Amino acid sequence: MKQKQVEKKVSMQIGQQFPLTIKRLGINGEGVGYFKKQVVFVPGALPNEEIVAEVTKVNPRFAEAKVMKIRKKSNERIEPPCPVYTECGGCQLQHMKYEATLREKRDIVRQAFERYTKLDVTKRLLHETIGMDDPWDYRNKSQLQVAKKGEEVIAGLYAMNSHKLIDLSECKVQHQATNKVTQVVKQILADLNVSIYNERKHKGVVRTIVTRVGFATGQVQVVLVTKEETLPRKEAIVSEIQKRLPEVTSIVQNINGQKTSIIFGEKTVHLAGDEVIEEKLGDLSFGLSARAFFQLNPAQTVKLYNVVKDAAKLTGKEKLVDAYCGVGTIGLWLASDAAEVRGMDVTLESIDDARANAKNHGYHHVTYEVGKAETWLPRWKKEGWKPDVVIVDPPRSGCDDKLLQTIIEVKPKRMVYVSCNPSTLAKDVDRLCKKGYKVKSIQPVDMFPWTSQVESVTELERRE
Repeated sequence: MKQKQVEKKVSMQIGQQFPLTIKRLGINGEGVGYFKKQVVFVPGALPNEEIVAEVTKVNPRFAEAKVMKIRKKSNERIEPPCPVYTECGGCQLQHMKYEATLREKRDIVRQAFERYTKLDVTKRLLHETIGMDDPWDYRNKSQLQVAKKGEEVIAGLYAMNSHKLIDLSECKVQHQATNKVTQVVKQILADLNVSIYNERKHKGVVRTIVTRVGFATGQVQVVLVTKEETLPRKEAIVSEIQKRLPEVTSIVQNINGQKTSIIFGEKTVHLAGDEVIEEKLGDLSFGLSARAFFQLNPAQTVKLYNVVKDAAKLTGKEKLVDAYCGVGTIGLWLASDAAEVRGMDVTLESIDDARANAKNHGYHHVTYEVGKAETWLPRWKKEGWKPDVVIVDPPRSGCDDKLLQTIIEVKPKRMVYVSCNPSTLAKDVDRLCKKGYKVKSIQPVDMFPWTSQVESVTELERRE
């Protein structure tokens, strides 16, 4: 009997250089090529480019490399307009034509389904990515770490794989109001010589400046995240913000004493102005408190929610569940076409906002609860209430395992899955398809231009 030939893994060395042709983009926006049948990920390289790669990291199943030289440049390569693009790491695709990034994002979704499911999504299920007419200045919220650089206060993001803070004075994807407000707040903290947090020593007070703007209203909220509850020169800080930034309508402090990369702590203190700012999507208004989740790109959110509405196929008779509901945006967007809407979220402030938003719009058939969907759905089922349509908009980690099991047991006729991570989406969809559901359509939406992230809406229907 012939012995099965075992393919040897190619051993690569850090510093090794070789020519490489880039075949596609990976899920993090990096170029993907193959050297002697081994996968090589190369940040900054584009499909169809021929490069000289240098190995920076070796793993058992793949290697990582950097571009040493581009021998054949892609005709889709452009000069990134951001001056700190290569250092920051917040965007991954500013060096590629925008239309090409939309094509590649659709392909990232395709790759995920190809890897984790047996579905052939390329023919009729997976649509072209919905992009933006003007893909700049779209983010309504910035969360920038602060640090001292001599006497100067800087605010920005840490460079990839380092503790070097890159000052983001004029981020090109942020709404201009958030850039301006952050700049002035930095200056106020410097002028008043307020204690600034040192990440390495875990000492100092102010650690993050969070700004959020209502695109439709122009209202701006400033949140100072501090290591401890005592904020030095608090009254002076508030007074200066109000004097120098009349557009700021809400000033808040959040306390996070943990040694963590998570921005917000559990305790929030209202300092001045309103507790919330207002944002509008279409005809709907939403009050947003400091910790409440809200989509970061309002212009694309309207497009995204209209895709959700189409996928839900409501006739006015359906009972709808809005899981991971945040401040109630999706449920309220669909409320006029549903018989009843019930939503839930684990963040109390979000549910407070959702209830206030429903009340402000006069919706009496909409209720919101604090807690997990996997807790509330079985409880409602026991009480004799069963949804016809379930909408989920989970974090990047995908749907909670118990929630998927609960949905499978409750058996809604239709499910709409809003995803920000193609890999976890594909895994969750694969499980649902094995338990009685079929995919009707997948619509990618570009919520974060120039990054590798792609949002998508998947319509699932229960098989008879």
